[in-house]
Amino acid sequence: MNADHNGSAPAVVAVGGGHGLATTLRAARRYAGSITAVVTVADDGGSTGRLRAATPRPAPGDLRKCLVALADHDTAIVTAMEHRFSTGELEGHAFGNLLLVALEESEGDLVGALDEAGRILGCVGRVLPSTTTAVELNARVDSGGVVRGQVAVGERADLRTVSLEPPDAPACTESIEAILSADQVVLGPGSLYTSVLAATAVRGVAEAVRRTSARVVYVCNLHPQVSETAGYGVADHVDALARHGLIPEVVLYDPDTIGGADGVDCARPVRLAGANGLAHDPRRLAEALADLVG
Repeated sequence: MNADHNGSAPAVVAVGGGHGLATTLRAARRYAGSITAVVTVADDGGSTGRLRAATPRPAPGDLRKCLVALADHDTAIVTAMEHRFSTGELEGHAFGNLLLVALEESEGDLVGALDEAGRILGCVGRVLPSTTTAVELNARVDSGGVVRGQVAVGERADLRTVSLEPPDAPACTESIEAILSADQVVLGPGSLYTSVLAATAVRGVAEAVRRTSARVVYVCNLHPQVSETAGYGVADHVDALARHGLIPEVVLYDPDTIGGADGVDCARPVRLAGANGLAHDPRRLAEALADLVG
């Protein structure tokens, strides 16, 4: 086991985006010695999309969600991060997105901006982008055609593989270092193609996940996602990962909410859903992930 920040507690890296990655980070807070989020920056919808349309930049929205998940939740600034303006020119924008853009422009560096935001928010881990380059998510579909843009990709039910434009967008150096020095790398839960695989679509990130000596765990979604993974069972998720060169050592899934795990030797059934059955319970997920690091 690699050295970490808290004695024998593991160094955990969580890869993906959106609410799913935020849930993993909340789980990791319960057992990890150090936590790093490696986050997709390909989103092009909502407040993020408007900011990216004004100036090409890595998407701030998923980065904001991860900062909040790792922050001191008792402070006014953390609450303000998720505040959305309701009137005027700022209507629909999340304050946290604007803060990250301002910090990036004043710092001249996205990683530095995220580290400063983490300091302001009292974060217990580090949030890093998969790449510091502005990228667009594209997908190849069953017919062989290409769909462009994350929002458009997420509306398709015939996805095969995803990639980024530009294809040679460099991976964030600090993200690669974190993955290679981790004890555990967690992929998911979250949107399979537009969050998890969007993050690993940066070539250096996927390569680091393949090279790391850490145990790589995939946390399967509780339910198929309309339209992205409509009809998917556990094996379909694993097949999709394999098409992108990702072979997790362990796949966690909740047998009460999703099936289709036959033939997946590395699949482990664990009750992970919260009371409403719609989202993972961070406590249950923490217990399952902690069991995998001994």
